[in-house]
Amino acid sequence: MAKAPRPASIYITGAAETPLGKVTDQSEFSMVALAAREALGEAGLRLKDVDALFTNYMGEEGSVQLGEYLGVRPRYAESSDIGGASFEFFVHHAMLAIAAGRCEVALIGYASRQRSRRNRKRAVSLSDGTLAAQFEAPYGIHFPIGHYALSAARHMHQYGTTLEQLAAVAVAARQWARLNPKAWSRDPLTIDDVMASPMICDPLRKLDCCLVTDGGGVIVMSTKERAKDAMKRPIRVLGAGESHCQWHVAQCPDLTVTPGAISGRDAFAMAGIGPGDVDVFEPYDNFTNGVLLYLEDLGFCKKGEAGAFVAEGRLAPGGSLPSMTSGGGLSYNHPGALGILLLIEAVRQLRGEAGDRQVPGAEIAVAHGTGGLAFSTASTVVLARD
Repeated sequence: MAKAPRPASIYITGAAETPLGKVTDQSEFSMVALAAREALGEAGLRLKDVDALFTNYMGEEGSVQLGEYLGVRPRYAESSDIGGASFEFFVHHAMLAIAAGRCEVALIGYASRQRSRRNRKRAVSLSDGTLAAQFEAPYGIHFPIGHYALSAARHMHQYGTTLEQLAAVAVAARQWARLNPKAWSRDPLTIDDVMASPMICDPLRKLDCCLVTDGGGVIVMSTKERAKDAMKRPIRVLGAGESHCQWHVAQCPDLTVTPGAISGRDAFAMAGIGPGDVDVFEPYDNFTNGVLLYLEDLGFCKKGEAGAFVAEGRLAPGGSLPSMTSGGGLSYNHPGALGILLLIEAVRQLRGEAGDRQVPGAEIAVAHGTGGLAFSTASTVVLARD
């Protein structure tokens, strides 16, 4: 694979979760503030050192409102919303901004209280005035599960993927979650358990679907020079890529291919590595079938082979590609936008501080975020223990 130009050495120097699970005693802003204090402490920095701010997906709030709350007046800021992929997307943009000298210390933050507020939207309304309202809502499709279910059915039809193979993804995530004291769901889980759970949207069952929780986190990025102040091992950003295609499922050219085919290609090229070099994979596991597509699109296996790949136990503890090592969105935490937590877990694995779920000798990790209604967006980040 040809190596693409990479900006000068950029590091993640702090990573921290907000309060997780069901959070009734904090606001979204205060949750980010708590995580920011912890992440900046790891980085050996303070809020006054932050000169770039990235956030999205906090209701109507963006970088201006978050900056006001934190007392940060950034030289560089962004509040773009590409759904759950936004945070890997922000790592890419922060890397470029730092390399260009537009900032030195970037804070990427997010929090959601969707479980406590019970405000997650479940369906397109006919009154939305959107294309989805005109061309999708009349058929009763719910999002995002309806769109993922269409993709799962297509993959099963086209490649012979089975329900048991989808269930193997949920089982692998739960095996990791049982090693994580912060995980929401830690009870034992078998393929039979997944298969026996209620059908939600054919062919996806309840345990093929992610959690609905409160949570979030903060990532701090900086130059190599500022990284020298870090209290913990800085983790180098080797490469990043992003892409997006359609928003509406009716415009999706292929339900078995995601924009990750482009974002992954670009991230690996910038990093100068291939899929075989990756020690830890943190995919956006909001639904089990999505993980199969990301494995294929990023090149961990050939198109149509991901079902057999996961059925062999390769994602689980002791497998050849440890994935969803926190327990992922399926068992650990899913606060509406999971991408920030994928980065935090990747950093912890590379620092060697993941406790019972630590992957031995982990040197390269990939965090892969996705978002939108029908695999609309994707961002991929390659991280390395320097």
